[in-house]
Amino acid sequence: MASLDGCRCRGASGRANGSILYSILKSDSLAAAEELQHPQQQPPQHPLQKTPSSSSSSTSTAAPAPLQELRQQACSCGSTRRRGVLRSPQVTCKAASAVLVKTLRFVKNVPCFRELPEDDQLLLIRSGWAPLLVLGLAQDRVDFDTTETVEPSMLQRILTGGPDRHSELPAGQSRGAAGVSMVDIEAIRAFLKKCWSVDISTKEYAYLKGAVLFNPDLEGLRCLHYIQSLRREAHQALNEHVKLIHREDTTRFAKLLIALSMLRAISPPVVAQLFFRPVIGSVNIEEVLMEMFYGK
Repeated sequence: MASLDGCRCRGASGRANGSILYSILKSDSLAAAEELQHPQQQPPQHPLQKTPSSSSSSTSTAAPAPLQELRQQACSCGSTRRRGVLRSPQVTCKAASAVLVKTLRFVKNVPCFRELPEDDQLLLIRSGWAPLLVLGLAQDRVDFDTTETVEPSMLQRILTGGPDRHSELPAGQSRGAAGVSMVDIEAIRAFLKKCWSVDISTKEYAYLKGAVLFNPDLEGLRCLHYIQSLRREAHQALNEHVKLIHREDTTRFAKLLIALSMLRAISPPVVAQLFFRPVIGSVNIEEVLMEMFYGK
């Protein structure tokens, strides 16, 4: 059981609330209840596609290549300059924004998170909002479509006088979006496919969110040991749940840990560039997050 010994982050009652299991599952329940009371307007289905559950398909369960492997596969002769932009930015960004609102609501409702000092909360939000968002996209089975653009080489820019690559964007594409490396886009897609192939349950998603949110690897945390214990509890709860529900699948917990490692390789700037810059332009995404979370 996680303990707050040595930290000044107890609740008003002077004692810690229950375990990570209680906190995370209660948060998911509250978020679901608020979602029913204040339903988000659903984005049009086209071109977003709902990915069928792996239980009803014959999709291969082979694990996608993690981000580092994808980067190693990129050819040094120029394939790393391949970039992509959302094919329908308004629709996809609206869907991502709805998931972001749901994600921040989930974090707000985790009691042991709100007991932390505000400085620690800020560090955890800035570190965790992007992987939590991508995890939410996986849980809601939101897919996205991109179109590829090729960034001109330095030699091409010199010879042609440095053309504006934004002029090559498809019709209707926001000029605020400079595009994202196709390697990074494929890393996000690989993670989504991994989650859908494993067919992660609602409880498993909740425990994964806890493992992502409570990141003890950040510098400057005041309640480091408490946050470490919360992550350990999230992993332990996930492992116990898998052993209870999927007794015959001895590799499931390992598959979920692989998914977590793939998720942590996805950087927040990439997520912000792909899913939010087309609609918010150069606005700092962290400022938007703080305003949404704290009303500042």
